Amino acid sequence: MHIRNSAKAMIIKEQKVLLTKNKDEEGYFYLFPGGGQEHGETIHETLKRECIEEIGGEVSVEELIHVREYIGKNHEHASFDAHLHQIEYYFVCQLASDLSTITPTNLDDHQVGVEWIDVEDMSAYRIYPKELVKHIVRRLKNEKVPVYVGDVN
Repeated sequence: MHIRNSAKAMIIKEQKVLLTKNKDEEGYFYLFPGGGQEHGETIHETLKRECIEEIGGEVSVEELIHVREYIGKNHEHASFDAHLHQIEYYFVCQLASDLSTITPTNLDDHQVGVEWIDVEDMSAYRIYPKELVKHIVRRLKNEKVPVYVGDVN
């Protein structure tokens, strides 16, 4: 069993966060753009590639703000990904261009699009990882937030 690295983008503009919109049997859910690192890629290269694939736009990668572990057996969808152990690196990113003229090139299996969600409304949505929602709000208020958030959902 190996541990998978994943890079995630935290793109916030005008108090809205850009998330991928996904659908499963329970309805819509939202994820931060990004995905798994491929052999030979730096984590920044991974994030840039994944953002082109999932949101259809290039990003500049800035500060690393959170590190999250995801140990599948400990979470609500354990029957689906019980053997997954993933380390996720969350970076502040800026869009290189306006997304209105760009389309994603390679959507994930459940992905149906992208959506800007108002930071103040995030708790009303099914966003994963849920734990990061409160950290985003606190960070925008210039409050101290942890870098390592642990095995949280």
